[in-house]
Amino acid sequence: MMQALVTCRGLTKVFGKGELAVHALDGVDLDIHRGDFATLAGPSGSGKTTLLNMIGALDKPTSGEVTIEGTPLSTMSKAALSELRLEKIGFIFQAYNLIPVLSALENVEFVLQLQHVGAAERRERATAALHEVGLAGMESRRPSAMSGGQQQRIAVARALVSRPSIVLADEPTANLDSTTTAELMELMSRLNRDNGITFVIGTHDPRVMAHSQRHIEMIDGKIESDTND
Repeated sequence: MMQALVTCRGLTKVFGKGELAVHALDGVDLDIHRGDFATLAGPSGSGKTTLLNMIGALDKPTSGEVTIEGTPLSTMSKAALSELRLEKIGFIFQAYNLIPVLSALENVEFVLQLQHVGAAERRERATAALHEVGLAGMESRRPSAMSGGQQQRIAVARALVSRPSIVLADEPTANLDSTTTAELMELMSRLNRDNGITFVIGTHDPRVMAHSQRHIEMIDGKIESDTND
């Protein structure tokens, strides 16, 4: 059987101590395979964001282990974890997290700059990524001159330009209307289908769940169900 891209075993995350302790994750076991297009669903407080943060090496579990491409995150130094996030993981956030003083192209290029990619290749790859997400001709616009949907497309291009192993999206459609949500989900579905990019999307939006092939439901820090279409 093919090795999972991401393996979570016995993941717990406790915030606070004593009577104030909150178990955000409670013994989570999960495998994510290459090519998955999965939604991580559940109400607020179910543990979706905490689990995404563990998989994305943005936070450490209280106990348990996350392994990415065969390497346990607990064995990695801070520098190695930073490199992992830069090279292997693409992030798409609810608030877009774009740099307002940079153009669309410069926002996408920024990741490649951190990877020390040369200027000519950087520009070529960032331009291609913006074309891929339907923003051809908007390379020089700043985020403030673009709609929410267009800004989220820049965020998708930025997440993909580094050619990551996995893209993690946390409520990526929360600020978008129904039409824009449908367009964004079609875009991510196509990138998954045509380019084999692995997506894990945290959401409680049924419009997003309708596009996913794998539905992982969380309640109270535990995985309640895990089904494939």
